[in-house]
Amino acid sequence: MQLTVNGTPVFVHTGGREIDPARPAVVLIHGAGMDHSVWSLQSRYLAHHGRSVLAVDLPGHGRSGGEPLGSIAAIADWVIALLDAAGLERAALIGHSMGALVALDAAARHGAHHGGRVEAIALLGIAERMPVHPDLLAAAHAGEQSAIDMVVGWGHGPRGHGGAQGGGCPTPGLALIPGGRRLMASVRPGVLGVDLAACNDYGQGADAAAAVDCPALFLLGTLDKMTPAKAGRSLAARVKTSQVVVLPQTGHMVMTEAPDAVLEALTSFLSLRRG
Repeated sequence: MQLTVNGTPVFVHTGGREIDPARPAVVLIHGAGMDHSVWSLQSRYLAHHGRSVLAVDLPGHGRSGGEPLGSIAAIADWVIALLDAAGLERAALIGHSMGALVALDAAARHGAHHGGRVEAIALLGIAERMPVHPDLLAAAHAGEQSAIDMVVGWGHGPRGHGGAQGGGCPTPGLALIPGGRRLMASVRPGVLGVDLAACNDYGQGADAAAAVDCPALFLLGTLDKMTPAKAGRSLAARVKTSQVVVLPQTGHMVMTEAPDAVLEALTSFLSLRRG
């Protein structure tokens, strides 16, 4: 589905169902250098079980036009503009990594005490700070393959890497590491660098968490090397109403490494019944 947000064409995957303002809405926000496809299982299930779903390609990513936005706050404000473009008063926000910071920031500034646009947040692979090594930033800004290799390699736990100990991908026919490389290689050169810089520069995580006034779910991986579960728990402790689910044998890419467990946690959190 195509929408126009701030004058720019934007693609949203709706899970195979039209957006209905009468149904509770969910916006799924991808991480750095990715697009809506990382939410393939979750978006379709939620759309067919009572939710209006917007799994978005952020500006400059996937099928969306425009340039990538350079700060977490700017992306958070853009998400609110997306709700306006879709004719939605409010939504639950589900974000991964950079997208989780976006959801957190949006909830802090657009929650119940600030217009009520964000009614709940689910944060996957998040920490108060997400520092990025200068060498990785430089490689990402230059569009080098090494940046993609580093992000994809460090982003996956044993399920992604497969092998006798890892167990491989739970989805038949899908290999997570090659798929991740292919996805990130499809993004325009330099976009990953803009995204990683936005994560690196965001220092308001603790204050944003303290300001959140809606329910929050933290979905963390025990083997996450980018945003360790300990850091996610620490951030969750700052949120007034939060619950934490830690997934075993899972790295940073929780929604693709453990798709069923993530879906189970999300549906429970959103008060949906599986059927």
